Amino acid sequence: MIHLLLVALGGAVGASLRHLSGLFFLRTFGPAFPFGTLFVNVAGSLAMGLLIGWLARRTGGTSAELRLFLATGLLGGFTTFSAFSLDFAALWEDGRLAIAFGYAAASVVLSLAAIFAGLWLARAALA
Repeated sequence: MIHLLLVALGGAVGASLRHLSGLFFLRTFGPAFPFGTLFVNVAGSLAMGLLIGWLARRTGGTSAELRLFLATGLLGGFTTFSAFSLDFAALWEDGRLAIAFGYAAASVVLSLAAIFAGLWLARAALA
């Protein structure tokens, strides 16, 4: 139960930070380009790399509580793109390059297809 609470607390913090970042970039640059989303995706991926690298070096990767709160919760709430990036990096560093690029391509293509399918289904249900 403590693990679920750590993820939930971290997720609340991360989602709040994502919202504040989005507001900042929207007010600063306007709505013409999604700078807020771009920022959280890049910053979250950088933070994920720094965190996992630090955890691996400092704790041998064994600190489940820190990883759950910071990686799964906070960074997962801040941007799910950071989790995707970590999965890609793990496949890459494991030498599974074809699988890494297949995963990246499938993630992008299927996610874009899913958003359009969801939009179509919602519009069809409301028509």
